[in-house]
Amino acid sequence: MGYNLYINGESVPCDDHRDIFNPATDELLGQCPIASKAQLDAAVAAASEAFKSWSKTSNEERKNACHGIGAVLEENAEELSKLLTQEQGKPLNGVGSRFELGGCAGWAHFTAELELPVEVIQDNEEGRVEVHRKPIGVVGSITPWNWPLMIAIWHVIPAIRSGNTVVIKPSPFTPLSTLRMIELIAGILPKGVLNVVAGTDALGQMMSEHKDIQKIVFTGSCATGGKIMASAAPTLKRLTLELGGNDAGIVLPDVDAKAIAEGVFWGAFINGGQTCAALKRLYVHADVYDDVCLHLTEFAKNMPLGNGLDENNVLGPVQNLMQYKKVEGLVTDAVAKGAKILLGANPDHGVGYFYPTTILADCTDDMRLVAEEQFGPALPILKYTDIDDVIERANAVDVGLGGSVWSADKEKAKAIASRLECGSVWINAHGMIQPNVPFGGVKGSGIGVEFGIDGLKEYTTIQAVFA
Repeated sequence: MGYNLYINGESVPCDDHRDIFNPATDELLGQCPIASKAQLDAAVAAASEAFKSWSKTSNEERKNACHGIGAVLEENAEELSKLLTQEQGKPLNGVGSRFELGGCAGWAHFTAELELPVEVIQDNEEGRVEVHRKPIGVVGSITPWNWPLMIAIWHVIPAIRSGNTVVIKPSPFTPLSTLRMIELIAGILPKGVLNVVAGTDALGQMMSEHKDIQKIVFTGSCATGGKIMASAAPTLKRLTLELGGNDAGIVLPDVDAKAIAEGVFWGAFINGGQTCAALKRLYVHADVYDDVCLHLTEFAKNMPLGNGLDENNVLGPVQNLMQYKKVEGLVTDAVAKGAKILLGANPDHGVGYFYPTTILADCTDDMRLVAEEQFGPALPILKYTDIDDVIERANAVDVGLGGSVWSADKEKAKAIASRLECGSVWINAHGMIQPNVPFGGVKGSGIGVEFGIDGLKEYTTIQAVFA
């Protein structure tokens, strides 16, 4: 099936394309259009022109538009879910494509109801001072391949809700589902408000350098985030960067190992571990170490892995060969350094990028699987005895997106959680984000936040009015 760009309300073909393959079957799924610099310029020009009128629309009109997008997503959820499964690899069921499309609609409807009223910060005999929130202009959105549709909605909806216009570029690994989704939802907006271009990583650099894009919102790796920040600097763009994490979970000795197994599993292996805020290092107290290893492995071994179009599967392949090889290399290194395989490893290298669900015990902090973000279906488990020491170990990385503490005593867990250097901490869960809660990282995990009122404010500038 052929796919086009969508610029200024029209489907726009390209001269150049690249093939997109199903990561579960290696079969050709479609061709991604490769946008030229001229086509990017056309998209930005369309968004700039549309901003003149869209930024002046009423609060109610923008709210209704976001609800309308939510409705279109609901109406087309099954089509988009199947395309997403074939392109990204995640199963239709479980925490897969249908879940992702449900999240897209839910975030659209929730964000539609957010308000940024005028704030009065002074009103006395010396005068009245109001703070007004104003849209920024053209927002450039660059999205990753792990949750391509939901993250696109996280970028697009608050931008539109606050009066901006958008040019979005999906990952070159998963462009097709985004191209189709944007064509569907942009059709209910005025021309030029929402545009989509696609291409290689070079197109992303063109966007971050573009003089007529006023803000870049990016979700992806720390390395790419740094490059975007550098290339955006000459034009002093606003930035929201949600970057990688290496999330630690700390299991206290008072837990019921069997009771927490399911939560730990999904915290680590949601989307095959291909999630920025997935649980990526599990520190377990020596008193319950063996029990946690046992019950987590018992739970994990029953999770069916395979082609996502098979309704019985709840885990799919790694999305691309590059990431598959990275996971394989990190696991091989850990085993060579003494890690014990409790489950998985040793992939068969058959058709598709299926890396087995892998759990490794007896890991140490100097293993690459612990020190680096694996972003795949492999969880290292590490033993500890001293709580102060393990908090120091958990914090001994240059990123800080999420973390978790597992305990029967919530107050004790909260006290430990407050000492973790990360943007979000969960007690007896991991990675359970919500549209009303600001989400972002500290240290190298990014700049700014998404979701809720705080996330919406990221798409505005402040004007103080003295009256």
